Amino acid sequence: MEISRKKLRAEVLERIKYIKTCVMARELCLIVRTNRAVLEPKDVQEICSYISGLCREEGCTEPSELCRKAAEAVGSKDEEKYLELCAQSCVKCGEAKRPTPKKESYVA
Repeated sequence: MEISRKKLRAEVLERIKYIKTCVMARELCLIVRTNRAVLEPKDVQEICSYISGLCREEGCTEPSELCRKAAEAVGSKDEEKYLELCAQSCVKCGEAKRPTPKKESYVA
């Protein structure tokens, strides 16, 4: 019984980590991309840098680097490059690992 509890605990903690990193990164990215007209460049730069850190924490180096480069592009006033890098980062993030759907299990 203890083994199944430990296994379930590990699965739950992994899902929580995924939500704290990947899901949050995707949501923040979507908010920035859809509201960039009202955000200041420094806001976008700060948020993109934060998103890059979330991706790096989860081990997704390519999306992290793309997001970091997007943040730098915002600072250089190259909006076209920023949008391209941001789109690439979102695509790579979408291809990243996701927890496998879990079958409902009976817990007594």
